Amino acid sequence: MATIAMVAGEASGDLLGAHLLQALRPAHPELRAFGIGGPKMQAAGFEARWPAERLAVRGYVEVLRHLREILNIRRSLLSELRQVRPQVFVGIDAPDFNLPLAAKLRRAGIPTIQYVSPSVWAWRGHRIRHIARAVDHVLCLFPFEPALYQRVGVAATFVGHPLADIIPLESQRHAARERLGLGRDDRIVALLPGSRRSELDYMAELFIDAAELLARRQPITRFLVPMATRETRQRFEAALGRRRERALPLTLLFGHAQHALAAADVALVASGTATLEAALTKTPMVIAYRMAPVSWQLMRRMRYQPWVGLPNILSQQFVVPEFLQDEATPARLAEALLDILQSGPRRAAMRQRFEDIHRQLRRGSAERAAEVVAAYLDRGGPAPVASGAQAMALP
Repeated sequence: MATIAMVAGEASGDLLGAHLLQALRPAHPELRAFGIGGPKMQAAGFEARWPAERLAVRGYVEVLRHLREILNIRRSLLSELRQVRPQVFVGIDAPDFNLPLAAKLRRAGIPTIQYVSPSVWAWRGHRIRHIARAVDHVLCLFPFEPALYQRVGVAATFVGHPLADIIPLESQRHAARERLGLGRDDRIVALLPGSRRSELDYMAELFIDAAELLARRQPITRFLVPMATRETRQRFEAALGRRRERALPLTLLFGHAQHALAAADVALVASGTATLEAALTKTPMVIAYRMAPVSWQLMRRMRYQPWVGLPNILSQQFVVPEFLQDEATPARLAEALLDILQSGPRRAAMRQRFEDIHRQLRRGSAERAAEVVAAYLDRGGPAPVASGAQAMALP
């Protein structure tokens, strides 16, 4: 029986892992997969030793608060993997957890793959040398990434982004509104303040305050807030109870992020994978992010690009307005949302650029990733680059 170990550290990684397992099953029906993962991976037959949300913390200060727990989890998992010796280890995103683990496994003779390249093109570029020592192969979601790894002798394959395969190219606005019980002419704003506990701590009240200001200017506006987990929903509800000054037409959803985005006229989104999800649903948006001040100072010094939102990085320009840290105030966010709501041409221009991004990333990612991983499962050694893989230089 083939055995694969996997670690996914948050909701987006859980989705990637689930699709990878589903693509591997036809050729490996008895495949045993275990490690750290979320509910989608578990539904695909994954044995989760720990849930993915145990690793879902972000920022230096936040990680320090949970460091002992995280290190204990990694030590326990490393011990088990050394004993079981899977054919391959696949670390899905979560590079600060996965790369040190992968380095130790590789030294023990276990092939290692990093699924999702760390953002070496955005900040902390020196990590690419560490990645080269830790993994045998990198599966890249974006077309400009493989060339970076080829320069340092690391096998890398552009597999595309799974969300681009899942989300239809055509707008699903009417269907999403019908599913959520919304009118076709309702003015809808989606609020996505993050999927991590630490993100809600810094952004829940910010997003609520911005919604309050926007509602005063546009009283007929309705707000949708999809929450990824029960814990994040509870944290948002607690913030709502602290900040809401009057009745706000706001509906909390459990999941349904894509439906909320597809139904919305505009969205306020925390920087991260959700910004790409909004782009793929063709939803005009405003990007915001806050974190602990110490974490922000450290990260700001290591940034290489003026953009943090994925739609802007892929476009190499400010297609979407971004408000970070001290610039992310309720007044600025509300004003930016209102500007987009009141400008039909601006919304149309965003949607056209988002369609271009969608076509660029739609590559059948699960099948491409599975082709690379299967080579390790079948041969126990370095895999060739998947057929049809693309390597592109930085734009």
